[in-house]
Amino acid sequence: MSALKKYWAIAWISAKSNLAYVSEVWSRLFFLAVILYVFMCVWKATFANNPAGRFEGFTLNEIVWYLAFAEAIIMSSPRVTPLVDEDVRTGAIAVQLVRPLSYPLYRLASNFGEQIVRFATTFFAAAVIAVVLGGVPDNFATGLLFALIVLPFAFVLDFLGYLLVGLSAFWFEDTTGLALIYSRLTMIAGGMLLPLELFPENFRLVLKGLPFAYIVNGPAGLFVHPDLTVLGMVLVNQLVWIAVFSLLVAAVYRKALGRIALNGG
Repeated sequence: MSALKKYWAIAWISAKSNLAYVSEVWSRLFFLAVILYVFMCVWKATFANNPAGRFEGFTLNEIVWYLAFAEAIIMSSPRVTPLVDEDVRTGAIAVQLVRPLSYPLYRLASNFGEQIVRFATTFFAAAVIAVVLGGVPDNFATGLLFALIVLPFAFVLDFLGYLLVGLSAFWFEDTTGLALIYSRLTMIAGGMLLPLELFPENFRLVLKGLPFAYIVNGPAGLFVHPDLTVLGMVLVNQLVWIAVFSLLVAAVYRKALGRIALNGG
């Protein structure tokens, strides 16, 4: 079996396994419904005081759909950090290393398969809720196509960030705090709670220079405002940050393997 087929098989098994946990899916969807309803109430009150009916190019309906897509991205992230942390602390990573697979690529394949299923179920529920709350957005088909083009790269970029945090377990006893900081940065700096277009201009420029914007704001923004120029810009930035994070992961992983050898396995 070729290496590509091996990783594909891992992703497929991970995707199927995730479908088995029905109760977890329902609890996640219930939480999503509550969050979207609360945000809808907040934004309805906000737009009620705005005669123009728009904030920085966003209508109320577009805000609802933006939040639905952004929430689906965040809530679908499988959080690979605890798994890597456990592998390092228990020594299970040493067993992984003797297998004919790259440990980072194995985790990527497993994460990707799970995240696709989680995103599909979460976004379907979010879309139903958004239709009930605000109706179908303009350019729905085009926006969905553009968002789906950049979404896999957003998943990979997010994975690499969490993998870096997880690999820090070679130096830190517990990475829970670091993972929490990273997740909150993704939510705030990535534009989950508020589209980055609504931030002050100087602050917005800083945030769009960070990788988090291309995990959440890029795909969600394209979904409600599809634009070919923006699509190209998001793709370029995603690929640049994926390359940067990949180099960081490679360097940290190589250093981590040295620590395993140093400690005798």
